[in-house]
Amino acid sequence: MSGDLAGAADIVTGVVVAQVVEPSAGEGRAQLGSCLNCGTNLLGAHCHACGQKASVNRTIGAFLHDILHSVLHFDGKIWRTLPLLFWNPGELTRRYAHGERAKFVSPLALFLFTVFLTFAVVNQLVPDDASVSGADRGSIQATIDSPDFGREQQQLQAKIARLENEIVEARKAGKPTAALEEELNSDKLGLRFMGTAASTFGKGNGNADSPSLSDSDFPGASALKKAAETATKNPQLLLYKMQSNAYKYSWALIPISVPFVWLLFFWRRQYKMFDHAVFVTYSLTFIMQLGVICALLMSFPQTEVIGGLLLTFYPPIHMYQQLRGAYQTSRLGAFWRMCLLSVFAITALTLFAVLVVTLGVT
Repeated sequence: MSGDLAGAADIVTGVVVAQVVEPSAGEGRAQLGSCLNCGTNLLGAHCHACGQKASVNRTIGAFLHDILHSVLHFDGKIWRTLPLLFWNPGELTRRYAHGERAKFVSPLALFLFTVFLTFAVVNQLVPDDASVSGADRGSIQATIDSPDFGREQQQLQAKIARLENEIVEARKAGKPTAALEEELNSDKLGLRFMGTAASTFGKGNGNADSPSLSDSDFPGASALKKAAETATKNPQLLLYKMQSNAYKYSWALIPISVPFVWLLFFWRRQYKMFDHAVFVTYSLTFIMQLGVICALLMSFPQTEVIGGLLLTFYPPIHMYQQLRGAYQTSRLGAFWRMCLLSVFAITALTLFAVLVVTLGVT
């Protein structure tokens, strides 16, 4: 039950973060009078000075509506965005890049929400300590014999306890707690990652037969040797850090990927880096959402094949559709770019993995 609540909290936190990036737009009714926030004379449905809605309510119904408004539908734009993202991504990318912003959830807001959704689903699919058998639990407990791993786990547990107390105190004082809750959810997911790492590797003893870099003298060999020794002696801590870093630095996939898309259109001056960034962010968002759907399908024996087929064949089809629609290319142009972009995507993921591993061993 606590795991379900934690997963739901991760999703809600993702929506809150995305709402900060994605302000409401295109809603409200024209009002007369002065803005209740800054006193400026109103000219429409929103104050042109501070942006607050002209019409505000002080009822409990309005409060509950605001909660549902934020959690469920990104001001209604999510229902216009998701169908296009899945079935006509090129049109969505082109329309957003060319100025139709108020109709759709922005790429970054949807990306942030999807990152939280993805890791919330991972949080549910990965078994926690309570669902591990007695023998496996003993193996997990044995990994805590590693000083670094145990110390890291204790520090994270202490931080979680501190954050929970700070949230309670902040609520008593009437202070906002969104930032604290976001940090708490992230750390709880990190603690869960540690359990995954422990159960994956079992006892974390170093292997005496592991390759050695002691005789290497190329530039950076000493740093590489130290990283390899760290990974060999404590693979659980490395896996935990890799998972945590992949969660925290998932946004880095965007700047890593944009130059590869630019290479496909660098001679077309009408397309700017902004267009490529919109393309990449929507594309990454789709891949993560498809991964979530396929992971859920593959978790049931009856739909496992469907999930595998979707994950294998739909991404290149989606990539082709997005290239053709966003950049108005021919069928042949979209096809060869899709083939190259598939290779570029693997390269970008490799670079991201190198970044995650590097951060994990340093």
